[in-house]
Amino acid sequence: MNDTARFALPAADLEGRSILVTGGTGSFGHRFVRSVLERHRPQRLIVFSRDELKQFEMARLFSPEQHPCLRYFIGDVRDVERLKMAMRGVDYVIHAAAMKQVPIAEYNPFECVRTNVFGAENVVQAAIDAGVKRVVALSSDKAVNPVNLYGASKLAADKIFVAANHLAARAGTRFSVVRYGNVVGSRGSVVPFFRELAAKSQGPLPITDPRMTRFWITLQQGVDLVLSSLAQMHGGEIFVPKIPSMRIVDLARALAPHLEHTVVGIRPGEKLHEALLTEDDARTACDLGDRYVIEPAFAWWERETYLKDGAQRLPDGFRYTSDNNDEWVDAARFPELLAETA
Repeated sequence: MNDTARFALPAADLEGRSILVTGGTGSFGHRFVRSVLERHRPQRLIVFSRDELKQFEMARLFSPEQHPCLRYFIGDVRDVERLKMAMRGVDYVIHAAAMKQVPIAEYNPFECVRTNVFGAENVVQAAIDAGVKRVVALSSDKAVNPVNLYGASKLAADKIFVAANHLAARAGTRFSVVRYGNVVGSRGSVVPFFRELAAKSQGPLPITDPRMTRFWITLQQGVDLVLSSLAQMHGGEIFVPKIPSMRIVDLARALAPHLEHTVVGIRPGEKLHEALLTEDDARTACDLGDRYVIEPAFAWWERETYLKDGAQRLPDGFRYTSDNNDEWVDAARFPELLAETA
């Protein structure tokens, strides 16, 4: 497998375009900005986020002086008027802003809903009012059969973005969703935690359950997936990448082979295995080769949209979960995945 080019082509043509990324100072935003600056020549690239310190620090890495297309825009997705102002003249929006930490969302449910659900509604309203051409929203495997508030809020957001295509009508704004699993290079994953314990030789490593499996994708693959989905979207789809699974015990062995493990049990709101596509999803989904696409169930969607380009319908009973995957990463192969996060 060529992981570095897994979802790289074809990518959206960003030449002379204006792009805005919400949550732009997060892990995804950093890699997205770097990739766009290296590969494209946009007219404007707007980093929209609410943390001025993170924007200050990011501007030291990607300065407007070196990259005149860059704009840093302070704002919160909870503020629809601020979003409308930021989206003036914008062609494409990548919605990456979210409250993602499962335990924090459980203890602060209203804050999670305001950001992830009401924030999604605000992005939709602002994009339609501003005449944005295309919006791609980032989702999560936790939105599939959710067992925690974060997952439930992302499921609601997914529904909002799919239905937004109906709401936009003649305005022409099109909305799609990209749904993927755990990101190897993100600050919120277990990888930095295990690395820190390994560096200090501080064990044993806490393992929730030795049977646990997870999907994994690198930051660059996530960015490439978003850009290629932006290029091929029609509006209303949920794109699901084909990515490898890994057992949590293999992850621990890869990052800290010298440390023993202790089983601490699954935390509230956690699953033993994650799902990206259920049997119910599969009834309206098809296989595009490097990804699946879940088509919307609305009457306005043309069922032959992807089939006429060679996509294949999925068989009855198909499901895509981290424990029944065809592709696996073991402890020996994981360093290869880690190398791509640099």
